[in-house]
Amino acid sequence: MEQGAARERATERPSPPFGDAARGPEEAARVPEQARSESARGEHTHGEPAAPGAAPAPGAAAAPASGVASAAASGPAPVPARAAVPAARTAPAARVVRHSVRGQILDALRTALVGGELVPGEVYSAPALGERFGVSATPVREAMQRLAVEGAVEVVPNRGFRVTERTPRELAELAEVRALIEVPVMLRLARTVPAGRWAELRPLAEATSTAAARGDRAHYAEADRAFHRAVLSLAGNEQLLAVADDLHRRSQWPLISAPVVRHGVLVADAAEHTALLDALTAQDLTVVEALVREHFTGSNA
Repeated sequence: MEQGAARERATERPSPPFGDAARGPEEAARVPEQARSESARGEHTHGEPAAPGAAPAPGAAAAPASGVASAAASGPAPVPARAAVPAARTAPAARVVRHSVRGQILDALRTALVGGELVPGEVYSAPALGERFGVSATPVREAMQRLAVEGAVEVVPNRGFRVTERTPRELAELAEVRALIEVPVMLRLARTVPAGRWAELRPLAEATSTAAARGDRAHYAEADRAFHRAVLSLAGNEQLLAVADDLHRRSQWPLISAPVVRHGVLVADAAEHTALLDALTAQDLTVVEALVREHFTGSNA
């Protein structure tokens, strides 16, 4: 009978491998983490003898010697468990720096496009532009690929990128599409936005006037887009913002054999921003619609 009882106790409490029965729930949960830590240090844990003096818990059968079981019995080692963290955190930093360089080159190329430094119809190679900006050809090529997606340049195999040649007809089409999108939005905003919100946009309108007074075409283009984005953002539609900003940017690219934009044209265009804020504040829908349509068709800004 005693032998039968012993066999029953052995059946009720089987001994799982790696000494899991000897661990409490919390201690068992720490084992995978420590095992990963030891693996990160390049240590081989299988087949190592148990720590001297380690004894199985009462009622548990003897388990095969294991470094995992030994590590669990002695508790986790905090420093090795965190050894791999710094490497994981530093890896994205290099990608961020590269993305930042590409972004800076993209901004510089857009400024050169708007300012007429990159001439429509001309082909530019990535290595030559990279030498100009003091960077390798890779971020220039990546930025040019982005401009190709936007339609600003065309890929010329084995040569580089050709600046797109645009016509007055294309500019008129862009102005028509912008009006179809933005006029209804502006009218709705004129009816719903409190006057105080329009006052907050006065500094952006003043920034366009400052750039126009200097005759700085590139900075005016940036300030002009910032003003329109701020106005349209009050509609709370991110998709609208993305589409309108893309159309706006395309409308700022130079035309074929485009003449130098006269100083007076920029000044008059900037003045329309202030007039538009006045009309929006007064909720004068007729003036708002007229100003927006004129602003799109009057110039390529």
